[in-house]
Amino acid sequence: MTPEPDAARIAAAVLAVPGVAGLHGGRFGEIATLDPPRRIKGVRVRDEDVTIAVTAHFPVVAADLAAAVRAAAGVTGRAVHVILADLAEQPTVEQQAKEKVS
Repeated sequence: MTPEPDAARIAAAVLAVPGVAGLHGGRFGEIATLDPPRRIKGVRVRDEDVTIAVTAHFPVVAADLAAAVRAAAGVTGRAVHVILADLAEQPTVEQQAKEKVS
């Protein structure tokens, strides 16, 4: 029997994937895992599968990003579904500098 995937660990690993701008909870917030006292948006762990929804930086090759997200998630023993839910512009050099200052 494989251990239960850790949604928080999956979320952190996916956020480190180049091209991932963030996790996406779905249109109605349905893609999430409750891990009291928090709710982990963008990762839904169920008995039979794991769903990961991301916002990606544009431009992106969807198949390559999905493969990288699956690899980073490191889930074994169940299906991993990756949803490219939204696109975001690449941050400019100025925006990146502002984020580092704040």
